[in-house]
Amino acid sequence: MADAPPINGPELDPWQDTRPFSSDVLPNGCNPSADDYHTNDMPLSLNGTHHSTNGNTKAEPRQMNSSSDDKNASDTGYVESENATHTSESGLDESESGEEDDDDEEEEDEVEVEGEEDDEEWEDDYEDEEEDEPTLKYERMSGAINDLLKKDSASALAVSNNLLALGTHNGIVHIVDLTGKRIKSYKPHQASVSDTEFDSTADFVATASIDGQVVIQSLSTNESYMFDMKRPIRTVALEPNFAKKSTRSFVCGGMAGTLVLREKGWLGHKETVLHSGEGPVWHVRWREHLIAWANDLGVKIYDTQSQMRITFIERPADSPRADLFKCTLHWQDDMTLLIGWADCIKIAHIRERPHTATASGSSSQPPFIVEITAAFQLDCMISGIVSNSPSMPRSKDGSSVQEKTPPSFLILAYQAPDTYGDEMTEDRTRQARKTAERPELRIISHTGEELSADALGVTNYQAWNCNDYVMAEVDGSNSPGKSGRCYVVVSPKDIVIVRPRDRKDHILWLVDHQRYDEALEEVEKLDDEECSADGDQSEISPIAIGERYIRHLVAEGNYAKAASLCPTVCSTDVERWENWIFVFAQSQQLQAIIPHVPTEAPQLGHLVYEMILAHFLVHDRQSLMRTIKEWPKSIYDVSAVIVAVQAELDRSPSSSSSRNLPAPDAVILMECLAELYTANRQYGKALPFFLRLRRQNVFELIREHNLFTDVKDQVLLLIEFDQELLEKRKQEGTEAEASSSEAIALLVDHIHSIPIVRVVQQLRDRPFYLFLYLDALFKKDSQLGSEFADLQVTLFAEFATHRLIDYLRASTSYNLEAAYNECKNRDLVTEMVFLLGRMGNNKKALTLIIERLGDVHMAIEFAKEQSDDDLWEDLLKYSETRPTFIRGLLENVGAEIDPIRLIRRIKNGLEIPGLKEALIKILHDFHLQISLMEGCQTILNGDSSDLAKTRSKGQNSGFFMKSRTICVLCTQPLQRSPQDLLLLFLCHHVVHASCVDGMTDIYNHEEPSEGMSILTSGVSAKIAFASVVRAKIHQGCPVCYRRSEGNLM
Repeated sequence: MADAPPINGPELDPWQDTRPFSSDVLPNGCNPSADDYHTNDMPLSLNGTHHSTNGNTKAEPRQMNSSSDDKNASDTGYVESENATHTSESGLDESESGEEDDDDEEEEDEVEVEGEEDDEEWEDDYEDEEEDEPTLKYERMSGAINDLLKKDSASALAVSNNLLALGTHNGIVHIVDLTGKRIKSYKPHQASVSDTEFDSTADFVATASIDGQVVIQSLSTNESYMFDMKRPIRTVALEPNFAKKSTRSFVCGGMAGTLVLREKGWLGHKETVLHSGEGPVWHVRWREHLIAWANDLGVKIYDTQSQMRITFIERPADSPRADLFKCTLHWQDDMTLLIGWADCIKIAHIRERPHTATASGSSSQPPFIVEITAAFQLDCMISGIVSNSPSMPRSKDGSSVQEKTPPSFLILAYQAPDTYGDEMTEDRTRQARKTAERPELRIISHTGEELSADALGVTNYQAWNCNDYVMAEVDGSNSPGKSGRCYVVVSPKDIVIVRPRDRKDHILWLVDHQRYDEALEEVEKLDDEECSADGDQSEISPIAIGERYIRHLVAEGNYAKAASLCPTVCSTDVERWENWIFVFAQSQQLQAIIPHVPTEAPQLGHLVYEMILAHFLVHDRQSLMRTIKEWPKSIYDVSAVIVAVQAELDRSPSSSSSRNLPAPDAVILMECLAELYTANRQYGKALPFFLRLRRQNVFELIREHNLFTDVKDQVLLLIEFDQELLEKRKQEGTEAEASSSEAIALLVDHIHSIPIVRVVQQLRDRPFYLFLYLDALFKKDSQLGSEFADLQVTLFAEFATHRLIDYLRASTSYNLEAAYNECKNRDLVTEMVFLLGRMGNNKKALTLIIERLGDVHMAIEFAKEQSDDDLWEDLLKYSETRPTFIRGLLENVGAEIDPIRLIRRIKNGLEIPGLKEALIKILHDFHLQISLMEGCQTILNGDSSDLAKTRSKGQNSGFFMKSRTICVLCTQPLQRSPQDLLLLFLCHHVVHASCVDGMTDIYNHEEPSEGMSILTSGVSAKIAFASVVRAKIHQGCPVCYRRSEGNLM
């Protein structure tokens, strides 16, 4: 709200007015000083700021209004002349005021001493935990108003549209909002303000004072009214639509005992006495067309429309003094009045009088009747009463959930001391005034049952009596940042904002009582508006509650449940995740939170993940291996983890042996290292671990990443692993041969990266593996392993004897003598025969065949291979006495052996089994040979005849040359100018003589006529020229020759 312009008329500027005040209008009974007016820090119209509840900050001063009282008085346009002067009343009212001032003076020192401890007392009072959840919450008003109340005391309060009009004992009125921000301040009175009232628009403020004046001031304009009623005024009420009506009506009453209605007319203000003669008027309130007021006898209600008093509600019997325990009137609605007087509550309901024939005939009866719907007595005095409207819970869609709640009332309860003192005794302690208890806010049901009660820790509460407290209801629907109704409780030194507890407060209460699960469930029920109003930093956000819950669980040692809450609480906050992980680590409970640690969205610092892996390395290596496989390698330093795992593996038994089975822990560590090296793209370093772990994809790894150079020192491990795979396949029923070894094939295919010499060195202790390698190497290229040929002969003799003869025939790199000795030692006759034959000792070889093997066919084949007549002679001589050999020779007779020669060597009388069949076979083969020779001769003769006829026909036939006929060699026309010499062959190919190789020096016919003369000069010249040309052509027809060579299509 913007600052109001300067106020004319009855407004008294406290910073410029220098008139002396009488002591009876000051709360402490002393003359005012400069400090009483706050000349340095409280300007007339000031926009305050909202501060924390300690109230120690001061508002920044603004430029003060310098208008004087004289000018204000002269400019007053709405003040009646008879009320222009201020007169001080003497009598009962003044004496009562003086007594109150004396009491205030006696308690001033206590206020000074206890004021410093007040904030702590306020906090301590509400830190006490109760079993039942409270219904209301309290907040001390902050801002500049706290500084003002340190040097002044509040005496009256009015509330409208989130604005508070606070009257003080110094006669000053402060207009503030609910945050404590001061909107306006002015001084309309010279004594205590006894009552204040807003109109419905919150534009006009009416104040009544014990100085006898009633002042009505506009907050937005210069309009103001001041009326001097000559007697102390206790209460004032404005017409609800005061700002909208020209009558500017209001009612007031006080110690004079009259209730006066003032209305503005054409000739000035008209005064109407509504009631008098029943003692002072203590309280009056106006709602629509009904005015309710209270005097010493009771409460009366007046209807302004019918101008009739409609009821009288008698004051409860045996009630204490009305001046000590005030009557409080509060209109709950247009037709319901709440009356709180001393310790009694009455609810009056106004309704229209029923229309009957009797009633309609009598015009003296009021149009309304009043019913007392409830009346009950309490165990305390009532300083204020309002209706209690509990806030409705909201559903998810934002609509209110209507629930039928019985009506209840909120009262400000005052516990009166047992006595005010025993003045007749000489005991000073008994003579002293008894201190009051803390005031309480109680919720009372419609039946009078107490639903809840909260004690208020207001400043210097021991010194205040029942009439020092004021309570008002605020419709806070338009208040920024707040919603729903609230209440304001005022004591002389404090202003307390009271609000019904909402769902957020319920959540905070659950958190304070460590009922975190319920609190988190309630947070989920909050709608979007409630959540967005506070954000993630609010105390009721799931994050804040979750963190408190986690701290609570950690303190109780329930680490598992605390860890399960971390994903919800920490969400994507990296710093919060890391803080909690380190808390678990310090508590040695890291294993509880590890399953919940995120690896992405968010990704934490690499130190966190390395710490977790180090924990697994020490305590749970199975989890270490599983974690390394599952976690992305980019979230931690792989090299650092490799160093740690390698160091642990080096300390592990059986970790470096390739022959023995590693220990289980060593196997896990090697698995980890293999994964880490692979992830770090160090495939060569991972290869030994893959081999020792017998990974089936090791060969794919070698080929994919070109690890052949790294394999050269791991040959034995590689072949051992491959042989195990072959054995496993055999056991499973899959056909597999040692020669199909994938490891051997890999070694052979990459001899440039894996040198043969290095492989042989590593496999010397494993001869079978060496045999497989050399054999595969020889199959690829017989010259690759030539330097190891002698070794290969030995290996063949040991592991593949049946293939030794093939190797001996195929290779020429081995030493014949060494190979013969090896075969001799192993008694390999066939191999010995071959080697003797290669060494030239054919006779000894034949002797071995005949004597050791007795294989005539082998002997014959050996003799054929050697093509040695002496060897055949030895074979025939040896066969003379052996019928089996003779028959074998007869059956295999051929070009090498003349059958007649063999038959002549057969001795007479030598019985040869199968001789007849052998001779018949020889004769049959002879006749077959003769038949084949005759057939071949016939075919040859026929082919020769056909070829001769073809040649003769070609030589005798002519050749027709067209003009477009081209030379096959140069693709140019044969006939051209000048005409070249043309050569015609018997195959009918015609070419230019210049296109034939070696014909460049032959006579070239320059003119066709000359050419014709030479050709017709005689046959002898023609024959001679043809002879010369034929001598130059060595390959015959050049076209046919080139086609046979493939050089011409």
